[in-house]
Amino acid sequence: MDHFKVIAITHRLNGLNEVGKFHIADVDQSQRLNHLKHAAKLDELMYLSTCNRVEFYFVTKQNLDDDFLIGFFNAFNPEWSETQLMQAIKSTEHYVGQDAIKHVFNVASSLDSMVVGEREIITQVRESFEKSKSMNLTGDCIRLVVKKTIETAKEIYSKTNIATKPVSVVSLAFKRLDEYNIKPDARILFIGAGQTNTTMARFLKKYGYTNFMVFNRSVANGLALAAELKCESKELSEIMAYKKGFDVLITCTASSNYVITSEVYDSLLNGEEDQKVMIDLAIPTDVDPAILKKHKVKYISVDYLKTVAESNLREREKEMVHCHKLIDAQFSEFKDVFKIRQIEKAMCEVPQKIKEIKEMALNSIFAKDIASLDENSKEVLQRVVEYMEKKYISVPMKMAKEIIIENTANEKISEQAIHYN
Repeated sequence: MDHFKVIAITHRLNGLNEVGKFHIADVDQSQRLNHLKHAAKLDELMYLSTCNRVEFYFVTKQNLDDDFLIGFFNAFNPEWSETQLMQAIKSTEHYVGQDAIKHVFNVASSLDSMVVGEREIITQVRESFEKSKSMNLTGDCIRLVVKKTIETAKEIYSKTNIATKPVSVVSLAFKRLDEYNIKPDARILFIGAGQTNTTMARFLKKYGYTNFMVFNRSVANGLALAAELKCESKELSEIMAYKKGFDVLITCTASSNYVITSEVYDSLLNGEEDQKVMIDLAIPTDVDPAILKKHKVKYISVDYLKTVAESNLREREKEMVHCHKLIDAQFSEFKDVFKIRQIEKAMCEVPQKIKEIKEMALNSIFAKDIASLDENSKEVLQRVVEYMEKKYISVPMKMAKEIIIENTANEKISEQAIHYN
């Protein structure tokens, strides 16, 4: 277990641009990671890359010291200068053995994420393992760690409230909109086609909304979102000419001035007088407050959403204690599984050795004695030898497992006694 190690480059020590320097394009991963495994003399390797972290899970007997890290990152990117290598080392966090395994549990359970409780990470860990496995990078140790990691994450998501209350502004905006019982064919205008509005659009599309229109300053970004939504896209400068009305307006631009002014809003209404819904996800806001005084509007502001998000995040943080207790329990189980697996691996040669001893006894040492036996006696002897062969293989394994279980139980009793005293 002490040979399992982690090198992590995350949002805690680095900006997202710095994390991005450790990203490997999909087409290059097989060549670069196999080179890294060989050059750094790693027994196993797994590579995880998300929007805010890059992590290397690996198995090696080498110490995780500065000399190792220099060699590791030199193998990772041979083109880096000495200054870049030193900066790479400063950017990393390191974990060994028990700490490394618990770190992986925390990562997959989203306890180490920028947004605690977001479930996407468990899928990313699973897919990263499958991809690393397909490149012949992983082995038995990483397989066991990832298997228990997925079990642990699932238990945390199902037995705690860590993911029950949304904490992303977009999730909260959609949840709020859903409370208004908007019809699936409602006319929805998107003002802006950046990441925030794109994420919001995917929520709406996923839940059956179909009637969209996109306005954006950048033609390319507007067309990209429109293609995803299968709708029309226009430049933001043309918004005053739009006369088809709307039911929901969702805006998020980088403008420092109001994009939805009273004049623009009146033009978009085109004489309609029923109540509209506006979601303003921009910082600073895109909507002129004067509109809210003049018209009937259900207005969802980014300030309101941020307040709810912060409240929900505090609720999630209360669950952290419960989550860490579950991780400790899962790690305790993993130690037993890992010990048994090491015994199985150590004893994998036993069957072949016993078979060789049996063949030597039958065909060499006692060959003359056996030759003098009648066929019935030979058959009985063969069955006795085969029976003993199976028992000699299974009994030591069973005894070893019983010893581990007994020792584990005694350790837990001792820990409880210390706790109560």
